Amino acid sequence: MGNCCSVQCGLDSFLLRGLDFIVGHANYVWKLKQTLPTLSAALEELKARRVDVKRRVDLAERKLLKPLEEVQLWLSTAGPMITEAEKLIEDGRQQMNNLCLGGCASKSCLSSYKFGKKVNKMLQEISDLKREGAFEKVAEDPPPAPVVVRPEEQAVALESTIQKVWSCIVETNVGIIGLYGLGGVGKTTLLTKLNNKFSTTPNDFEVVIWAVVSKDYDVGKIQDRIGENIGFPQSWKNKSVDQKAIDICGILSNKRFVVLLDDLWKKVDLNLVGIPEPSQTKGSKLIFTTRSLDVCGYMEAKTKIKVECLEPEKAWELFQDKVGDEALNSHPDIPNLAKQVAERCGGLPLALITIGRAMACKTTLGEWNYAIETMKRYDAMQVMEFYMVPALKLSYDNLPNDAMKCCFLYCCLYPDDYSIPKKRLVEYWFCEGLLNEYDRVSDAQMQSNDISSLLNACLLENGGEIHGEECVKMHDAIRDLAYWITRHFEAKENNFFVRAGAQLYEEPDVKAWESVKRMSVMANKIKVLKETPKCPNLRTLFLSQNELEVISDGFFQFMPHLTVLDLSRNLRLRVLPEGISQLICLQCLDLSYTGISELRIGLKSLRKLKMLDLSYMHNLRKIPQHLISSFSQLQIFLMWWSGCGDYPNEDNVLYGGNEKLIGELKGLQRLSILRIQKRHVWSRMGK
Repeated sequence: MGNCCSVQCGLDSFLLRGLDFIVGHANYVWKLKQTLPTLSAALEELKARRVDVKRRVDLAERKLLKPLEEVQLWLSTAGPMITEAEKLIEDGRQQMNNLCLGGCASKSCLSSYKFGKKVNKMLQEISDLKREGAFEKVAEDPPPAPVVVRPEEQAVALESTIQKVWSCIVETNVGIIGLYGLGGVGKTTLLTKLNNKFSTTPNDFEVVIWAVVSKDYDVGKIQDRIGENIGFPQSWKNKSVDQKAIDICGILSNKRFVVLLDDLWKKVDLNLVGIPEPSQTKGSKLIFTTRSLDVCGYMEAKTKIKVECLEPEKAWELFQDKVGDEALNSHPDIPNLAKQVAERCGGLPLALITIGRAMACKTTLGEWNYAIETMKRYDAMQVMEFYMVPALKLSYDNLPNDAMKCCFLYCCLYPDDYSIPKKRLVEYWFCEGLLNEYDRVSDAQMQSNDISSLLNACLLENGGEIHGEECVKMHDAIRDLAYWITRHFEAKENNFFVRAGAQLYEEPDVKAWESVKRMSVMANKIKVLKETPKCPNLRTLFLSQNELEVISDGFFQFMPHLTVLDLSRNLRLRVLPEGISQLICLQCLDLSYTGISELRIGLKSLRKLKMLDLSYMHNLRKIPQHLISSFSQLQIFLMWWSGCGDYPNEDNVLYGGNEKLIGELKGLQRLSILRIQKRHVWSRMGK
């Protein structure tokens, strides 16, 4: 009896398990019709997520950021999973056909049951992967390379000097090396070659750091350049100079480093910057360039190496290369005249290159004789510290017209080693009336050959890109040339006052610049402009990148001809002075990156305004109605504002969206360049 009961219980258990199996089996089979469409929808969402992540990664890589490892792993997983899911969905159609033909009793029932489990599993995996792909960030700044390879120019006869310096580098008892020589002799090219040699020649240095110092250097900016090489985050730049020095010293003291400092004009206090004394660390090196042997002494250079001018034979080879065969062969006597011109360049590579290119289109004896006589006239002026500057003036004299000469001189308003955005430069030239052949600034930007001509003449050089915008630079010797020309030859027509990047804390003495035509005190630390200068001739005024907080109402009162006013990057400047409305000749007003919250209605008097830049004005809350529409000559309008806390005023075109503003802009018949951004949403309009 007991055995029968046991058998019966076992049978019941078996039947129950079988029933559970059948029910579960049927559940997978009959729900397949619902699960497949759900899987298809989930797959599409995963595909979209993968496209978004891939696009963010591509954008980050274009910005030279390094994709995170977890993001790369996710993308490598998502691809095969999408392929597998697509195949599963396709196979699902066949499974559905089998169910319709055979039902649950057929052999296909078991197959469909197994397939249903696969679909459910895939659905869960896709859901998990989709959730894991919601990345807050997909990339980060790459770790700093031990050596950042820099673009280098063709070196002329520098091989022996490079080897001489390198032999000092491998000596453990030489900590500081000074390279000195004339401006334009090739010191920066030499230092660049050395920098790049560390990336190709085996050595045991852990980090190679490059920083440009220049004449009126800022310790904080040198520290920022070193911090970028070491790998400090962007926020680190907000620290004090003292704290930065402690951080830099803390890192470099534990490394075998090379610091390359370009263009020293006076002693740099290494302790203030945070650079450990090379002799006290593990065979580390400090190598710098300067025009002065005295600076080598002030820096206590163990080894001082002069970068010499070229020997006559090498100088002639370089000059021939830049002039070209067409000009040299255009008359039998020209080669002899060309040798005389080359000799007067004194073996200075910059002079040979610049003047050689200037003479490349001179094919008559008269033109070459004129060049020689012109260079002879400047011999008396060679008592100047930079005696080759007069020789370089020949390149300036050979510019095709006065407008291009003015464009060239304009570039010396910027600080040493400054990357000048090409578009902004052309915009300023246009507003200044230096590009009179163009009626619209958009045409000037697209067709103006002035920058190309200055680049081809070696009077400007490529300055790389900043935030995706092409820039140009002035070699320091060429900048000296521009200053020299404004002092000796253009003092009446183009009277300049330039103290850009000169570490000024107060506005210069008014008497020093009341007669000038163009003035630049950009990139200083001036906080207050309190005087009332009388400047009847002033056309250009660069006040950008200071720490301006207050401008007196009378400051602009007596500047009747001011044409370009750059107040940009003064974040502490909250209010425009009332006197700005008296600048009735103003054609360009740059207020970008300022803290100004409201534009005055009095600006309506600026009837000649062609360019107004309100970009990145985070505090801007109010623009009076009918102000923008009053600028009938406006061709460029740039704007970015947060849109938060707009003044609730019917007279404010920013209140309630940007429709009122766009309405006023549409009435401006000459407007050709427009960019408006509010809360990261861009509006564009072209005419």
